[in-house]
Formats: sequence, C-alpha cells, structure tokens
Amino acid sequence: MNIAFFLTPKKDVVFEKSTNTMRQAIERMEYHTYTAIPILDDKGRYVGTLTEGDLLWKLKATADLDFKNTSKVKISDIFLHSDIKPVHIDANIEDLMATAINQNFVPVVDDNNVFIGIIKRSDIITYCYEKFFAVLRKSA
Repeated sequence: MNIAFFLTPKKDVVFEKSTNTMRQAIERMEYHTYTAIPILDDKGRYVGTLTEGDLLWKLKATADLDFKNTSKVKISDIFLHSDIKPVHIDANIEDLMATAINQNFVPVVDDNNVFIGIIKRSDIITYCYEKFFAVLRKSA
C-alpha cells in the first residue's frame, strides 16, 4: 500500500509560515482548536511543528512578553521543543506506522523536503479498524 492513500493534501491542512508572528499562530490554532500545526519556510519546506507548549514556553522565557505584543515575535524565533519527524512520500507503510505511533499527525514531504500534506494517526486507525471488522464479519 502506498502512504499517499492516507494523505491530507497541503491545501486542506492548517499550517503557518515561519515568517508569520506568534500572534497569528495563536489565533489560527485557537480558531481551528488545534494543539499543534506544521511550520513551513518561505520555500514551502517543512521546518517543524509548533505546539501550544512551545508558545507557553516562549511566553514564560521572554520578559515583558504578553498577548498584546506577541505580534512582534516571529515563529522562527520560537524554539520547537518537539521533534515531529516527517516522512517522504515514497516511505513504506511500516515507516509511516512507526512514526505515527508517537505523533498525532505525520508531515509528508517530497525529495526536496517540500511539505505536501499530513497523514493523521486517526485516519490510519480508522482504516485498520474498518479492515479488522470487515475480516471478522467475513469469518462469522
């Protein structure tokens, strides 16, 4: 099976550019009720995943930083504490599953590290669940 079967394409993914501000990220994450979003550079390459925890650590570590002035902080200036690994679009299903065990979503990149979408762990689980119960129904 090709992992592209599970791909949510970039056009359907909420992400932020590293040149955008902390405030933009906070507002986008709040609006979509996400706790983490992929970060892309100006060439569309995946550079990491920003989490709520990263935002809180930045607030705690920066004197005089409050919500009002988060528009002065670039996302590229926020340390990303989580090491969310991407997979290449030509990765095998075993590599995808091993990565998805520890991440809610897996960023997918091409050979130039350009972000092309994500694979959600919930989509993998749903697929496996449906296949499992289809086999059970056939054997019953």
